[in-house]
Amino acid sequence: MDVDAYLRRIGYSGPLVASAETLHALHRQHLFTVPFENLNIPLKTAITLELPLLYDKIVTRRRGGFCYELNGLFAELLLALGFRVQMLSARVHREDDSFGPEFDHMLLKVDLDGPWLADVGFGDSFVNPIRFPRGSDEVQGKRYFLLSAGEDWLLVREDETGQTPQYRFRDVPRQFADYAPMCHYHQTSPESGFTRRWICSRATPEGRITLANRRLIMTRNNQREERLLTTEEEARHCLREQFGVELDDADLSPLMRDPETTSSP
Repeated sequence: MDVDAYLRRIGYSGPLVASAETLHALHRQHLFTVPFENLNIPLKTAITLELPLLYDKIVTRRRGGFCYELNGLFAELLLALGFRVQMLSARVHREDDSFGPEFDHMLLKVDLDGPWLADVGFGDSFVNPIRFPRGSDEVQGKRYFLLSAGEDWLLVREDETGQTPQYRFRDVPRQFADYAPMCHYHQTSPESGFTRRWICSRATPEGRITLANRRLIMTRNNQREERLLTTEEEARHCLREQFGVELDDADLSPLMRDPETTSSP
């Protein structure tokens, strides 16, 4: 992996010593520059968990990805910079108040002066790494913190509506190959949210920009604007200008189906 090219991709030019300060800066820059997106799924391009392919997609072709891609490659960057990193498996909270299966989501634990949680692949979530297990992060009026749940830990979001679980996980190291079956599931199963809804989203210092099933949602300082894109050219332009995603050679007609009722991720 070309570390310098990866750092240019995320616009980072600061210190490279393996410290909490560096981790915070890299984490933020990654979220601000590399979108959370699942466009390969409606465009029928397979996602394979092989690091050279992910590097080519995210760094060389300046695309984004979902959790296995983003956190998997970010872990390699951190390792190359001298950080101690472990992959953890999380089960994502569902609307019926249940949790998904093991390996539903990947997050990272980074050991420095103490353990930290990092996650650049969960859409709208904490922007700064969270000290594990008693840390928190506050983002645009939303607070993220951890609760003990038996052998598990629960990531919780708290806002004006109350507290909502995000995912639960155990502090057990995993291997990259462990996530391959769920990566395949999320690309192919009609039960997966990723086959029912496409999304491209990134954090900004002021909020978030999301394009989901043709709906462009822009949040700045808790003020929300939303509009519906109606043509392929509008979608192509939005992906290029807002997310740096170039899809000039792709047929975007699969992205232009009637949108489902969506909310910002």
